[in-house]
Amino acid sequence: MSSENTASDSTDGISNSTTTQAPEPTTFAFALLLRPEYLSVVLSALSIVWLGAHGSLRRPPSAAPIKTKKGKKQPKEDKFAEGLAASDAIMFPILAGILLVSLYYLIEWLQDPDILNKFMRAYLSIMAVASLGRLAGDSLDVLASLVFPSTWVDSKGTVYHVDSDEHHQYVVDKATGQHKVLQDRKSPLPSALSMLARSKRAGDILWLVRHLLTEEWTVKFAMHGLVFVKFNLKLNDLLGFMISIPFAAAYHYLGWNILSNILSAAMCYATFMLLSPTSFGIGTMVLWGLFVYDIVMVFYTPYMITVATKLDAPIKLVFENNKSVSMLGLGDIVVPGMLMGLALRFDLYQFYKKQIKPEPVELVSETLAEDGTKSTTTEIQERRVKAPFVDPRGQWGNRLWCTKFGSLFPIREASSVWAATAFPKPYFYASMVGYTAGMLVTLTMLLVFRHGQPALLYLVPGVTGALWVTALARGELKDMWGYTEDGSLDTEDVVVDVGGGEKVAEKKGEEAKDEVDKKDEVKGIKEIEKESYDVFHFSISAPRIGSRIPTAT
Repeated sequence: MSSENTASDSTDGISNSTTTQAPEPTTFAFALLLRPEYLSVVLSALSIVWLGAHGSLRRPPSAAPIKTKKGKKQPKEDKFAEGLAASDAIMFPILAGILLVSLYYLIEWLQDPDILNKFMRAYLSIMAVASLGRLAGDSLDVLASLVFPSTWVDSKGTVYHVDSDEHHQYVVDKATGQHKVLQDRKSPLPSALSMLARSKRAGDILWLVRHLLTEEWTVKFAMHGLVFVKFNLKLNDLLGFMISIPFAAAYHYLGWNILSNILSAAMCYATFMLLSPTSFGIGTMVLWGLFVYDIVMVFYTPYMITVATKLDAPIKLVFENNKSVSMLGLGDIVVPGMLMGLALRFDLYQFYKKQIKPEPVELVSETLAEDGTKSTTTEIQERRVKAPFVDPRGQWGNRLWCTKFGSLFPIREASSVWAATAFPKPYFYASMVGYTAGMLVTLTMLLVFRHGQPALLYLVPGVTGALWVTALARGELKDMWGYTEDGSLDTEDVVVDVGGGEKVAEKKGEEAKDEVDKKDEVKGIKEIEKESYDVFHFSISAPRIGSRIPTAT
């Protein structure tokens, strides 16, 4: 660290730092206990990574698409907007260095960093609106799931399911697999709460509220001959966006650290939603490229520490008390956090991969001989059947209501909740341990040497080392190295007719989805561009409410 004891690093030229001003020379453990800002740095970073990694969960290629009820359209799956390539291991440090040096000389030229700070705060507060809106919307989804879970368990271990289409609750008979509708539970509330709404009208109102908070709306936007956009959103997404605007405005005018921290955390969270390292090999190379960049910029140039201390914008977490200030730059969270999120998705991939079951398929083929006779050949092949994916979004309320008092995990009978939230996470937990160790070593070096420390110097070996050592110990190095999120693993076995018989063929799931997406886009354009077409079209469509829900008069 510098004389101000600033540990800094950057992934995009914007400050990523761990800072504390003039700590007393004392043991690390004593300082950690007496200075809560140190503990706040570590816990905040771990919390953001945990939330971002779980928020980035998507259907792994080892799972089948979500099962939908008859008559309902298959939901469109989220995709990462950007996947890293091997060349990014070189380009990231170069681009980060260019931006960092540019900011440094801009600050020196202006002589007054407040001018740049005002511009950066205004720009980033606007940019943070979308990020905070996403975080707030997902948080509201979690709160809604706590009140309106789709699965819950009573004290006897009986699993109850909530059917939002038929507006009733039911249990599954273990012997026959049939659904038994519960007539005494007229509301969507769980456990004893479901007995509160005795009247039909009270139950109908609760079903209406549940419908508004959990069902997706469809937004269409089109301009004739130019563009057609269609996407889904929830009421909570709109509410989250409305919440984000006053937060961003308040930060722009007040500049409070707590508001800056909220916006910074939201931008980290949104980055996890949009960016994927693609594979462990590429992610590791990118991290080690930035590892070298960080060391050079902190130890051998004045750029990093100067920008980190003079730039006041939502690009870092800031914790302070009467004597000291501690800061953690967003790069120290996002850079290793990307690989940690990939580790959690790999855990989910491994979980579903172990559930793939071979299913025998009889293949019959006919061949025509030169004399005109036909011969039939029959052979048995295996078709790989994937378990259907259970979306973890909206499942945390289910986990709470399916977990018995004193236990940390939901009961096994609630299989969908277990698959979504309690699947084994050895790689993610290993990376969390490695990240924590890296943070503690960073703070220790900060106190011992009282000089700016590049945090990635300790975080990168901690995270990457923990992941690769775990793979080696579990004998899964080949699986880990071969895992990728570029879509090539998303295949499915399909049975096709060939010459009057059947044949098992492998088809890439991404290719099939792209074909469907293109057909939907063409269909949507044709719907908008009729004989009497609209030059401009914008609509928001809500799913139809069941007949049991009262309508306004």
